[in-house]
Amino acid sequence: MKKIVTIQDISCFGKCSLTVALPIISAMGIETAVIPTAVLSTHTGGFTNYTFHDLSDDITDIANHWKSLNLHFDAIYTGYLGSASQIKIVSDFFDRFKTSDNFIVVDPVLGDHGKLYAGFTDKFVANMRKLCAKADYIMPNMTEACLLLGLPYTENYNKNFVKETLEKLSKLGCHIPILTGVRFDEKYEGAAAYDPEKDEYFFSFDKHVNRRLHGTGDIFASVFTGAITLNKSVQESLDIAVKFIADCIEATIPCADEMWYGSCFEVCLGKLIDYTKQQ
Repeated sequence: MKKIVTIQDISCFGKCSLTVALPIISAMGIETAVIPTAVLSTHTGGFTNYTFHDLSDDITDIANHWKSLNLHFDAIYTGYLGSASQIKIVSDFFDRFKTSDNFIVVDPVLGDHGKLYAGFTDKFVANMRKLCAKADYIMPNMTEACLLLGLPYTENYNKNFVKETLEKLSKLGCHIPILTGVRFDEKYEGAAAYDPEKDEYFFSFDKHVNRRLHGTGDIFASVFTGAITLNKSVQESLDIAVKFIADCIEATIPCADEMWYGSCFEVCLGKLIDYTKQQ
């Protein structure tokens, strides 16, 4: 059975990070190990006065125990990391658990809509850039891509700009960069990827649903990581992730009063299982 370890926070209420990654990857038929980086009472988008407990000190202890058990993972997948020091701890984890037959996925959670998330600094971005250099796949949104590359944020771009951005991201050191939330018009939204070894670009789009939901990036990263682990191609993995995101957003529209909690991905897991089998 394939095994993935995902390293990110637990928001006890609100759908993001580990509470998204664990059920989604498990539904794809993959054993999912977790290393929580922090525990929050709720996610930080739309809630106030939430509790936060940093678990940085536990990550190395967990890694030490796992190493003593000689555990092996088919993929190592990171999401939200809370501090520059935590990035260093995770980087050390990569060095210890990366092998010739597994791969690393980094979702470089930095910000959105042209701004850094609260509490992040230029130093944090610099450290995340170094972590991306160790990854086989990275999947920033446009804000995060611009931050990693030191470029001004823009929402006005064309296909050539996306290709150039992907090429620049590949030069950070990762094997294949993926750019999420790509839109060239009002009808479709999706993702793009670039394989520098083959000089090949990949695009996948589905209908754009005019709703902004918390945690959709976590859903995309989890589905893509699961699909790649199941030996799907880059194009197949993009298609599955993009289509599932569209399904999740559509399923959430009738629950307008709960949209800030996250998407209703749970009711779509059956579709995800079908997509995984069909491809």
